[in-house]
Amino acid sequence: MAAKPDVFPGIDATSLLRRVSWRLMPFLFALYVCAYLDRVNLSFAALSIRRELGFSDSVYGAGAGLFFLSYALFEVPANLVLLRLGPRRWIALIMTAWGVLSTAMALVHSPGSFYLIRFLLGAAEAGFFPGILLYLTYWFPAHARARAVARFMTATAVAGIVGAPLSTLLLRLNGVAHLAGWKWLFIGEGLPSIVLGLCVLRMLTDRPEDATWLNAEEKRWLLAAVRAHEDAASGRSETHLLHAFGNAAVWVLASIYFAISVALYGLSLWLPVMVKSLSHASDLRVVMLTAVPYLLAAVAMLGTARSSDRTGERRWHLAGCLMLGAVAFGVCATAGHPLIAVTALFVSAMGVWGGFGPFWAMPTARLKGEAAAGGIALINSIGAVGGFCGPYLMGRVSDATHSFRAGLLVCGGLMAVAAVVASRLRMEPR
Repeated sequence: MAAKPDVFPGIDATSLLRRVSWRLMPFLFALYVCAYLDRVNLSFAALSIRRELGFSDSVYGAGAGLFFLSYALFEVPANLVLLRLGPRRWIALIMTAWGVLSTAMALVHSPGSFYLIRFLLGAAEAGFFPGILLYLTYWFPAHARARAVARFMTATAVAGIVGAPLSTLLLRLNGVAHLAGWKWLFIGEGLPSIVLGLCVLRMLTDRPEDATWLNAEEKRWLLAAVRAHEDAASGRSETHLLHAFGNAAVWVLASIYFAISVALYGLSLWLPVMVKSLSHASDLRVVMLTAVPYLLAAVAMLGTARSSDRTGERRWHLAGCLMLGAVAFGVCATAGHPLIAVTALFVSAMGVWGGFGPFWAMPTARLKGEAAAGGIALINSIGAVGGFCGPYLMGRVSDATHSFRAGLLVCGGLMAVAAVVASRLRMEPR
Protein backbone atom coordinates (compact mmCIF):
# COMPACT_ATOMS: atom_id res chain seq x y z
CA MET A 1 0.00 0.00 0.00
CA ALA A 2 1.32 3.46 -0.90
CA ALA A 3 2.12 5.84 1.93
CA LYS A 4 -0.28 8.70 2.44
CA PRO A 5 1.04 12.09 1.28
CA ASP A 6 0.53 13.66 4.71
CA VAL A 7 3.14 11.37 6.32
CA PHE A 8 6.08 13.15 4.65
CA PRO A 9 6.90 15.87 7.22
CA GLY A 10 9.94 17.11 5.29
CA ILE A 11 7.95 17.94 2.13
CA ASP A 12 6.41 21.36 1.48
CA ALA A 13 3.60 20.26 -0.83
CA THR A 14 2.83 23.73 -2.15
CA SER A 15 6.45 24.42 -2.98
CA LEU A 16 6.93 21.03 -4.63
CA LEU A 17 3.82 21.33 -6.81
CA ARG A 18 4.89 24.84 -7.79
CA ARG A 19 8.29 23.48 -8.85
CA VAL A 20 6.70 20.65 -10.81
CA SER A 21 4.43 23.18 -12.51
CA TRP A 22 7.30 25.49 -13.46
CA ARG A 23 9.34 22.54 -14.75
CA LEU A 24 6.61 20.99 -16.92
CA MET A 25 3.98 23.56 -17.79
CA PRO A 26 6.00 26.12 -19.82
CA PHE A 27 7.23 23.39 -22.18
CA LEU A 28 3.84 21.64 -22.42
CA PHE A 29 2.30 25.07 -22.93
CA ALA A 30 4.65 25.77 -25.86
CA LEU A 31 3.81 22.40 -27.41
CA TYR A 32 0.09 23.12 -27.24
CA VAL A 33 0.52 26.63 -28.66
CA CYS A 34 2.12 25.00 -31.71
CA ALA A 35 -0.52 22.27 -31.87
CA TYR A 36 -3.45 24.66 -31.67
CA LEU A 37 -1.88 27.20 -34.00
CA ASP A 38 -1.27 24.50 -36.63
CA ARG A 39 -4.91 23.51 -36.23
CA VAL A 40 -6.48 26.97 -36.59
CA ASN A 41 -3.90 28.96 -38.58
CA LEU A 42 -6.13 28.14 -41.51
CA SER A 43 -8.46 30.86 -40.17
CA PHE A 44 -5.72 33.49 -40.51
CA ALA A 45 -5.10 32.34 -44.09
CA ALA A 46 -8.81 32.05 -44.89
CA LEU A 47 -9.27 35.50 -46.39
CA SER A 48 -6.39 34.92 -48.84
CA ILE A 49 -6.78 31.21 -49.56
CA ARG A 50 -10.50 31.47 -50.35
CA ARG A 51 -9.85 34.33 -52.75
CA GLU A 52 -6.74 32.91 -54.50
CA LEU A 53 -7.90 29.30 -54.83
CA GLY A 54 -11.55 30.15 -55.46
CA PHE A 55 -12.87 28.09 -52.54
CA SER A 56 -16.52 28.64 -51.66
CA ASP A 57 -17.51 29.03 -48.01
CA SER A 58 -18.84 25.46 -48.08
CA VAL A 59 -15.51 24.08 -49.39
CA TYR A 60 -13.56 26.06 -46.80
CA GLY A 61 -15.91 25.04 -43.98
CA ALA A 62 -15.77 21.35 -44.96
CA GLY A 63 -11.96 21.35 -45.16
CA ALA A 64 -11.63 23.25 -41.89
CA GLY A 65 -13.91 20.76 -40.18
CA LEU A 66 -12.52 17.61 -41.81
CA PHE A 67 -9.55 17.81 -39.45
CA PHE A 68 -11.89 16.86 -36.62
CA LEU A 69 -13.36 13.76 -38.25
CA SER A 70 -9.97 12.04 -38.47
CA TYR A 71 -9.16 13.46 -35.03
CA ALA A 72 -12.25 11.73 -33.63
CA LEU A 73 -11.49 8.43 -35.41
CA PHE A 74 -7.91 8.14 -34.15
CA GLU A 75 -8.15 9.69 -30.69
CA VAL A 76 -9.00 6.65 -28.54
CA PRO A 77 -6.48 4.35 -30.33
CA ALA A 78 -3.82 7.07 -30.04
CA ASN A 79 -4.28 7.38 -26.27
CA LEU A 80 -4.00 3.61 -25.87
CA VAL A 81 -0.77 3.65 -27.89
CA LEU A 82 0.52 6.30 -25.49
CA LEU A 83 -0.06 3.92 -22.57
CA ARG A 84 2.06 1.28 -24.30
CA LEU A 85 4.77 3.46 -25.85
CA GLY A 86 5.05 6.10 -23.14
CA PRO A 87 4.20 9.84 -23.35
CA ARG A 88 7.71 11.04 -24.24
CA ARG A 89 8.26 8.96 -27.38
CA TRP A 90 4.64 9.14 -28.55
CA ILE A 91 4.33 12.94 -28.22
CA ALA A 92 7.69 13.42 -29.99
CA LEU A 93 6.56 11.22 -32.88
CA ILE A 94 3.14 12.73 -33.50
CA MET A 95 4.33 16.31 -33.04
CA THR A 96 7.01 15.92 -35.68
CA ALA A 97 4.44 14.35 -38.00
CA TRP A 98 1.88 17.13 -37.67
CA GLY A 99 4.59 19.78 -38.10
CA VAL A 100 5.46 18.25 -41.47
CA LEU A 101 1.79 18.10 -42.47
CA SER A 102 1.10 21.67 -41.37
CA THR A 103 4.01 22.87 -43.50
CA ALA A 104 2.64 20.81 -46.39
CA MET A 105 -0.50 22.98 -46.36
CA ALA A 106 1.55 25.35 -48.52
CA LEU A 107 1.16 22.76 -51.31
CA VAL A 108 -2.64 22.93 -51.37
CA HIS A 109 -3.95 23.79 -54.83
CA SER A 110 -7.40 22.16 -55.05
CA PRO A 111 -10.29 21.11 -52.79
CA GLY A 112 -9.03 17.50 -52.94
CA SER A 113 -5.52 18.31 -51.70
CA PHE A 114 -7.03 20.65 -49.10
CA TYR A 115 -9.29 17.90 -47.74
CA LEU A 116 -6.49 15.28 -47.75
CA ILE A 117 -3.95 17.31 -45.77
CA ARG A 118 -6.53 18.50 -43.24
CA PHE A 119 -7.64 14.88 -42.70
CA LEU A 120 -4.06 13.68 -42.17
CA LEU A 121 -3.30 16.62 -39.88
CA GLY A 122 -6.25 15.65 -37.67
CA ALA A 123 -5.03 12.05 -37.48
CA ALA A 124 -1.54 13.20 -36.44
CA GLU A 125 -2.80 15.58 -33.74
CA ALA A 126 -5.39 13.14 -32.35
CA GLY A 127 -3.19 11.73 -29.61
CA PHE A 128 -1.77 14.99 -28.27
CA PHE A 129 -4.44 16.70 -26.17
CA PRO A 130 -5.94 13.62 -24.45
CA GLY A 131 -2.40 12.28 -24.00
CA ILE A 132 -1.25 15.40 -22.18
CA LEU A 133 -4.38 15.43 -20.00
CA LEU A 134 -3.55 11.86 -18.98
CA TYR A 135 0.11 12.84 -18.49
CA LEU A 136 -0.89 15.62 -16.08
CA THR A 137 -2.66 13.06 -13.85
CA TYR A 138 0.75 11.43 -13.29
CA TRP A 139 2.16 14.66 -11.83
CA PHE A 140 -0.69 16.59 -10.16
CA PRO A 141 -3.03 15.41 -7.37
CA ALA A 142 -6.76 15.84 -7.98
CA HIS A 143 -7.06 19.07 -5.95
CA ALA A 144 -4.49 20.87 -8.16
CA ARG A 145 -5.65 19.56 -11.52
CA ALA A 146 -8.09 22.25 -12.69
CA ARG A 147 -5.38 24.90 -12.50
CA ALA A 148 -2.86 22.61 -14.20
CA VAL A 149 -5.32 21.89 -17.02
CA ALA A 150 -6.24 25.57 -17.34
CA ARG A 151 -2.60 26.65 -17.51
CA PHE A 152 -2.03 24.09 -20.22
CA MET A 153 -5.20 24.93 -22.14
CA THR A 154 -4.57 28.67 -21.95
CA ALA A 155 -2.21 27.85 -24.79
CA THR A 156 -5.25 27.69 -27.10
CA ALA A 157 -5.99 31.32 -26.30
CA VAL A 158 -2.33 32.36 -26.42
CA ALA A 159 -2.03 30.67 -29.82
CA GLY A 160 -4.57 33.19 -31.04
CA ILE A 161 -2.82 36.09 -29.31
CA VAL A 162 0.57 35.09 -30.74
CA GLY A 163 -0.84 33.80 -34.01
CA ALA A 164 -2.47 37.07 -34.99
CA PRO A 165 0.69 39.24 -35.17
CA LEU A 166 2.85 36.30 -36.35
CA SER A 167 0.42 35.51 -39.13
CA THR A 168 0.29 39.18 -40.09
CA LEU A 169 4.08 39.24 -40.46
CA LEU A 170 4.13 36.04 -42.49
CA LEU A 171 1.30 37.23 -44.74
CA ARG A 172 3.39 40.33 -45.48
CA LEU A 173 5.97 38.03 -47.12
CA ASN A 174 3.57 37.71 -50.05
CA GLY A 175 5.66 37.41 -53.25
CA VAL A 176 8.96 36.58 -51.51
CA ALA A 177 10.60 33.66 -53.38
CA HIS A 178 7.51 33.73 -55.61
CA LEU A 179 5.37 32.31 -52.80
CA ALA A 180 1.99 33.65 -51.68
CA GLY A 181 1.78 35.07 -48.17
CA TRP A 182 -0.59 32.33 -47.01
CA LYS A 183 1.99 29.71 -48.03
CA TRP A 184 4.65 31.45 -45.93
CA LEU A 185 2.16 31.39 -43.07
CA PHE A 186 1.87 27.58 -43.11
CA ILE A 187 5.62 27.09 -43.57
CA GLY A 188 6.58 29.53 -40.80
CA GLU A 189 4.05 28.14 -38.30
CA GLY A 190 4.65 24.46 -39.10
CA LEU A 191 8.42 24.37 -38.65
CA PRO A 192 8.41 25.12 -34.87
CA SER A 193 6.34 21.97 -34.27
CA ILE A 194 9.03 19.85 -35.95
CA VAL A 195 11.78 21.43 -33.83
CA LEU A 196 9.86 21.14 -30.55
CA GLY A 197 8.83 17.58 -31.39
CA LEU A 198 12.49 16.61 -31.44
CA CYS A 199 13.06 18.47 -28.15
CA VAL A 200 10.38 16.40 -26.38
CA LEU A 201 12.72 13.41 -26.16
CA ARG A 202 15.14 15.44 -24.06
CA MET A 203 12.77 17.66 -22.08
CA LEU A 204 10.13 15.22 -20.79
CA THR A 205 10.19 12.11 -18.62
CA ASP A 206 7.35 9.61 -18.69
CA ARG A 207 6.61 9.64 -14.95
CA PRO A 208 7.81 11.31 -11.71
CA GLU A 209 9.93 8.29 -10.78
CA ASP A 210 12.07 8.94 -13.91
CA ALA A 211 12.70 12.63 -13.12
CA THR A 212 16.32 13.39 -12.26
CA TRP A 213 15.32 16.86 -10.96
CA LEU A 214 13.35 15.35 -8.05
CA ASN A 215 14.95 13.67 -5.05
CA ALA A 216 13.76 10.30 -3.76
CA GLU A 217 11.55 11.78 -1.03
CA GLU A 218 9.84 14.18 -3.47
CA LYS A 219 9.17 11.35 -5.89
CA ARG A 220 7.58 9.26 -3.14
CA TRP A 221 5.37 12.17 -2.05
CA LEU A 222 4.13 12.85 -5.60
CA LEU A 223 3.37 9.18 -6.19
CA ALA A 224 1.57 8.96 -2.84
CA ALA A 225 -0.47 12.11 -3.54
CA VAL A 226 -1.60 10.87 -6.94
CA ARG A 227 -2.26 7.33 -5.72
CA ALA A 228 -4.32 8.64 -2.80
CA HIS A 229 -6.77 9.95 -5.36
CA GLU A 230 -6.59 6.74 -7.39
CA ASP A 231 -7.31 4.63 -4.32
CA ALA A 232 -10.35 6.80 -3.60
CA ALA A 233 -11.42 6.68 -7.24
CA SER A 234 -11.19 2.89 -7.34
CA GLY A 235 -14.00 2.73 -4.80
CA ARG A 236 -16.28 4.73 -7.11
CA SER A 237 -15.31 3.52 -10.57
CA GLU A 238 -13.55 0.80 -12.53
CA THR A 239 -10.18 0.97 -14.21
CA HIS A 240 -10.71 -1.06 -17.38
CA LEU A 241 -11.13 0.73 -20.72
CA LEU A 242 -14.64 -0.65 -21.29
CA HIS A 243 -15.90 0.93 -18.07
CA ALA A 244 -15.25 4.38 -19.52
CA PHE A 245 -17.68 3.58 -22.34
CA GLY A 246 -20.27 2.32 -19.86
CA ASN A 247 -20.01 5.32 -17.53
CA ALA A 248 -23.08 7.56 -17.92
CA ALA A 249 -21.22 10.62 -16.59
CA VAL A 250 -18.62 10.26 -19.35
CA TRP A 251 -21.35 10.41 -22.01
CA VAL A 252 -22.99 13.43 -20.37
CA LEU A 253 -19.64 15.22 -20.33
CA ALA A 254 -19.09 14.20 -23.96
CA SER A 255 -22.43 15.77 -24.94
CA ILE A 256 -21.46 19.00 -23.17
CA TYR A 257 -18.09 18.99 -24.90
CA PHE A 258 -19.77 18.46 -28.27
CA ALA A 259 -21.70 21.71 -27.77
CA ILE A 260 -18.58 23.54 -26.59
CA SER A 261 -16.61 22.32 -29.62
CA VAL A 262 -19.28 23.40 -32.12
CA ALA A 263 -19.02 26.90 -30.68
CA LEU A 264 -15.24 26.81 -30.16
CA TYR A 265 -14.30 25.89 -33.72
CA GLY A 266 -17.24 27.61 -35.37
CA LEU A 267 -15.84 30.74 -33.73
CA SER A 268 -12.07 30.21 -34.02
CA LEU A 269 -11.94 28.93 -37.61
CA TRP A 270 -14.28 31.65 -38.91
CA LEU A 271 -13.27 34.49 -36.57
CA PRO A 272 -11.31 36.64 -39.07
CA VAL A 273 -13.98 36.14 -41.73
CA MET A 274 -16.78 37.13 -39.32
CA VAL A 275 -14.85 40.15 -38.04
CA LYS A 276 -14.21 41.17 -41.66
CA SER A 277 -17.92 40.92 -42.53
CA LEU A 278 -18.88 43.00 -39.49
CA SER A 279 -16.12 45.63 -39.52
CA HIS A 280 -15.12 45.82 -43.23
CA ALA A 281 -11.53 46.47 -42.09
CA SER A 282 -8.48 45.51 -44.16
CA ASP A 283 -7.31 41.89 -44.11
CA LEU A 284 -4.20 42.60 -42.02
CA ARG A 285 -6.11 44.76 -39.53
CA VAL A 286 -8.72 42.02 -39.15
CA VAL A 287 -6.05 39.42 -38.39
CA MET A 288 -4.57 41.72 -35.72
CA LEU A 289 -8.01 42.34 -34.16
CA THR A 290 -8.51 38.61 -33.65
CA ALA A 291 -5.92 38.70 -30.84
CA VAL A 292 -8.45 40.51 -28.60
CA PRO A 293 -10.95 37.65 -28.01
CA TYR A 294 -8.10 35.22 -27.35
CA LEU A 295 -6.70 37.56 -24.71
CA LEU A 296 -10.12 37.74 -23.03
CA ALA A 297 -10.38 33.96 -23.23
CA ALA A 298 -7.03 33.48 -21.46
CA VAL A 299 -8.06 35.76 -18.58
CA ALA A 300 -11.42 33.99 -18.20
CA MET A 301 -9.85 30.53 -18.29
CA LEU A 302 -7.24 31.21 -15.62
CA GLY A 303 -9.63 33.12 -13.36
CA THR A 304 -12.34 30.45 -13.50
CA ALA A 305 -9.89 27.61 -12.87
CA ARG A 306 -8.37 29.39 -9.88
CA SER A 307 -11.79 29.98 -8.35
CA SER A 308 -12.89 26.40 -9.07
CA ASP A 309 -9.81 24.86 -7.44
CA ARG A 310 -10.02 27.19 -4.43
CA THR A 311 -13.65 26.30 -3.73
CA GLY A 312 -13.60 22.71 -5.02
CA GLU A 313 -16.75 23.48 -7.03
CA ARG A 314 -16.90 22.51 -10.71
CA ARG A 315 -20.37 22.41 -12.24
CA TRP A 316 -21.57 25.96 -11.52
CA HIS A 317 -18.28 27.42 -12.70
CA LEU A 318 -18.72 25.49 -15.94
CA ALA A 319 -22.43 26.29 -16.31
CA GLY A 320 -21.83 30.00 -15.72
CA CYS A 321 -19.21 30.18 -18.46
CA LEU A 322 -21.43 28.29 -20.90
CA MET A 323 -24.37 30.61 -20.27
CA LEU A 324 -22.15 33.69 -20.77
CA GLY A 325 -21.13 32.29 -24.16
CA ALA A 326 -24.74 31.53 -25.08
CA VAL A 327 -25.88 35.09 -24.30
CA ALA A 328 -22.94 36.64 -26.16
CA PHE A 329 -23.60 34.58 -29.29
CA GLY A 330 -27.25 35.61 -29.18
CA VAL A 331 -26.37 39.30 -28.84
CA CYS A 332 -23.88 39.08 -31.71
CA ALA A 333 -26.47 37.47 -33.99
CA THR A 334 -29.22 40.00 -33.24
CA ALA A 335 -27.32 43.27 -32.66
CA GLY A 336 -28.05 46.00 -35.15
CA HIS A 337 -24.81 47.93 -34.61
CA PRO A 338 -21.50 46.46 -35.87
CA LEU A 339 -19.56 47.59 -32.77
CA ILE A 340 -22.00 45.83 -30.44
CA ALA A 341 -21.89 42.68 -32.62
CA VAL A 342 -18.09 42.57 -32.69
CA THR A 343 -17.87 43.20 -28.93
CA ALA A 344 -20.35 40.39 -28.23
CA LEU A 345 -18.41 38.08 -30.55
CA PHE A 346 -15.25 38.80 -28.59
CA VAL A 347 -17.01 38.26 -25.22
CA SER A 348 -18.35 34.90 -26.44
CA ALA A 349 -14.75 33.64 -26.39
CA MET A 350 -14.70 34.14 -22.60
CA GLY A 351 -17.67 31.81 -22.24
CA VAL A 352 -16.37 29.20 -24.65
CA TRP A 353 -12.86 28.97 -23.17
CA GLY A 354 -13.57 29.94 -19.56
CA GLY A 355 -14.94 26.60 -18.34
CA PHE A 356 -12.18 24.32 -19.61
CA GLY A 357 -10.39 24.04 -16.24
CA PRO A 358 -13.37 22.82 -14.18
CA PHE A 359 -14.65 20.75 -17.09
CA TRP A 360 -11.52 18.63 -17.51
CA ALA A 361 -11.11 18.24 -13.75
CA MET A 362 -14.37 16.25 -13.72
CA PRO A 363 -13.49 13.08 -15.67
CA THR A 364 -10.02 12.82 -14.13
CA ALA A 365 -11.66 12.94 -10.68
CA ARG A 366 -13.79 9.89 -11.48
CA LEU A 367 -11.60 7.59 -13.57
CA LYS A 368 -8.12 6.11 -13.50
CA GLY A 369 -5.89 3.78 -15.50
CA GLU A 370 -7.19 2.67 -18.89
CA ALA A 371 -10.63 4.01 -17.98
CA ALA A 372 -9.15 7.50 -17.58
CA ALA A 373 -7.27 7.25 -20.89
CA GLY A 374 -10.34 5.94 -22.69
CA GLY A 375 -12.77 8.33 -21.01
CA ILE A 376 -10.72 11.44 -21.77
CA ALA A 377 -10.22 10.31 -25.36
CA LEU A 378 -13.92 9.45 -25.77
CA ILE A 379 -15.05 12.85 -24.51
CA ASN A 380 -12.56 14.60 -26.77
CA SER A 381 -13.55 12.41 -29.73
CA ILE A 382 -17.21 13.38 -29.38
CA GLY A 383 -16.04 16.97 -29.08
CA ALA A 384 -14.06 16.52 -32.29
CA VAL A 385 -17.29 15.67 -34.11
CA GLY A 386 -18.56 19.03 -32.87
CA GLY A 387 -15.32 20.50 -34.19
CA PHE A 388 -16.35 19.34 -37.65
CA CYS A 389 -19.96 20.49 -37.32
CA GLY A 390 -19.14 24.04 -36.19
CA PRO A 391 -16.96 25.19 -39.13
CA TYR A 392 -19.06 23.23 -41.66
CA LEU A 393 -22.28 24.75 -40.30
CA MET A 394 -20.88 28.27 -40.56
CA GLY A 395 -19.78 27.69 -44.16
CA ARG A 396 -23.12 26.23 -45.29
CA VAL A 397 -25.09 28.97 -43.55
CA SER A 398 -22.91 31.68 -45.07
CA ASP A 399 -23.31 30.32 -48.60
CA ALA A 400 -27.07 29.91 -48.18
CA THR A 401 -27.93 33.17 -46.42
CA HIS A 402 -24.87 35.40 -46.96
CA SER A 403 -24.83 35.88 -43.19
CA PHE A 404 -23.48 34.10 -40.11
CA ARG A 405 -26.53 34.99 -38.00
CA ALA A 406 -28.22 31.57 -38.07
CA GLY A 407 -24.93 29.80 -37.32
CA LEU A 408 -24.29 32.06 -34.32
CA LEU A 409 -27.79 31.38 -33.00
CA VAL A 410 -27.23 27.62 -33.26
CA CYS A 411 -23.93 27.96 -31.34
CA GLY A 412 -25.67 30.04 -28.68
CA GLY A 413 -28.55 27.58 -28.38
CA LEU A 414 -26.21 24.62 -27.95
CA MET A 415 -24.20 26.48 -25.32
CA ALA A 416 -27.42 27.29 -23.41
CA VAL A 417 -28.52 23.64 -23.44
CA ALA A 418 -25.04 22.57 -22.33
CA ALA A 419 -25.19 25.09 -19.46
CA VAL A 420 -28.46 23.56 -18.21
CA VAL A 421 -27.03 20.03 -18.45
CA ALA A 422 -23.84 21.11 -16.66
CA SER A 423 -25.85 22.64 -13.82
CA ARG A 424 -27.41 19.21 -13.19
CA LEU A 425 -24.10 17.34 -12.94
CA ARG A 426 -22.95 15.72 -9.73
CA MET A 427 -19.27 15.16 -10.44
CA GLU A 428 -17.29 16.57 -7.51
CA PRO A 429 -15.33 13.85 -5.70
CA ARG A 430 -15.93 13.55 -1.98
